[in-house]
Amino acid sequence: MPQRPIRSIIEKRKILTAPPTTTVVEAARLMQKHHVSAVMVVEDERLVGIFTERDALFRVIAEVRSPKSTQIGSVMTANPRTIDADRPFAHALLVMHDGGFRHLPVVANGRPVGMVSARDALGLEWREFESELERRERIGESLG
Repeated sequence: MPQRPIRSIIEKRKILTAPPTTTVVEAARLMQKHHVSAVMVVEDERLVGIFTERDALFRVIAEVRSPKSTQIGSVMTANPRTIDADRPFAHALLVMHDGGFRHLPVVANGRPVGMVSARDALGLEWREFESELERRERIGESLG
């Protein structure tokens, strides 16, 4: 299972944050510009929520709310699960899987320091996962 620390994944990335008063359109443009699908919602330097493309789809578009006037603070996921940068990435994957979400804010003392996503598993961990599956398959074939 992927054991590298989350810190090694996020250390060279810039974090994307926005205040709760940001409109959905403004947040969507920020996410588009930075090629991400989530933004951490921050107030007084503290993480208060996360706004994702799913929130835009399910809580704005599906509810026929105006993206131009709706503030992300009213449609974000408040008080999201978070993780510490020193935890192994495997733990982050487990938290995301168990919670049914694809983004996990990384915090230090309540302050955002980064974000990991399920997409990060497509890197080194994905190759390790494929190798493990192949190894298990070979073992199964030899026993079977």
